[in-house]
Amino acid sequence: MTSAAAHSAIEVVLYHLSDDPDRVLPAYHEASRRMAGTAGLLGNKLLHALGDPRSYVVVSRWSDWEAFTAWESGPAHKDQTAPLRPLRDTGRDRPFEIYRELASYAGDRAAAPSADVTEGV
Repeated sequence: MTSAAAHSAIEVVLYHLSDDPDRVLPAYHEASRRMAGTAGLLGNKLLHALGDPRSYVVVSRWSDWEAFTAWESGPAHKDQTAPLRPLRDTGRDRPFEIYRELASYAGDRAAAPSADVTEGV
């Protein structure tokens, strides 16, 4: 990863499955509570697939790759994410994906990029 790319925001998408929707929201809130104040974590959200009532994703936004990997390899990671672990979609090749932000636009602004595109990753 290039230096500029390493300092770009990243989003981590975690895939979950559950037949019991009453189990998902409390697990998400507990994991989010445990992660409050984590260095580099800009926020997260829980999404529910409209086409599959069993499918959920948690998307977390991080300031950069370094902050995410420091947290992921740190001692608090497993405890903080424990409430959601039983809900992981293990039927996928990978229960998560990591994306680096290349560019973005605010919804209320016409064609005004909020981030420069970084090339050469």
